[in-house]
Amino acid sequence: MMKGYVHSVESCGTVDGPGIRYIVFMQGCLLRCQYCHNADTWNIGAGKEMTVDEIVEEAKAYKAFMDASGGGITISGGEPLLQAEFVTEVFKRCKEEGIHTTLDTSGGCFDSSNEEFMKHFDELMAVTDLLLVDIKQIDSKKHRKLTGKPNEHILEFVKYLSDRQKPIWIRHVLVPERTDAEEDLRALRAFIDTLSNVEKVEVLPYHKLGVYKWKTLGLKYPLEDIESPTEESVIFANEILGSAT
Repeated sequence: MMKGYVHSVESCGTVDGPGIRYIVFMQGCLLRCQYCHNADTWNIGAGKEMTVDEIVEEAKAYKAFMDASGGGITISGGEPLLQAEFVTEVFKRCKEEGIHTTLDTSGGCFDSSNEEFMKHFDELMAVTDLLLVDIKQIDSKKHRKLTGKPNEHILEFVKYLSDRQKPIWIRHVLVPERTDAEEDLRALRAFIDTLSNVEKVEVLPYHKLGVYKWKTLGLKYPLEDIESPTEESVIFANEILGSAT
């Protein structure tokens, strides 16, 4: 029986996709975001092992709530694409059970030149109803400073999804002095305007709720002096990105 490394689960989430959702947070991530609130997911082998059956059977227990609210299952991370084969098997089973499937990803490990990766990725896309895609910073140099990696492959990933008409919600974490510059927000909007598959754009205000995890891991939190964005800056970002409600 295939097993995956899981950080944690949330039985009735309401912010990671439509409706009430059963959320699985996978272990492993290649990015090292300065504001990461789940730094304890970085190491892929640090979580607990769970089987496909265990996850699907737990999710099924909440199916009545999912169905009534238009919800389903969301697999997040960490970066779930690092365990794409396992996630695919979970989603296959969920589709058999009539459960809506959402993948929450940064696309940080997308590699179009890797035939093996793309084979597994396309298999996963065949059983994925919706993707939540986190575009952290549109400027590649700033993205590298913020996450440790450039972003060209991530933007390629988003375009790949658009070319195949896979529905996505784009998310942007608004971090003062890191991702809130007007020029970057307008450049992100211009990129979004080139896509044909975006159903929603969400601006997520930066917070410090995960700082304690950095300290527990013996890591220095790099944004210690950065506070949450003001309400005005969130409204401004929403106006530019077209995500105001």
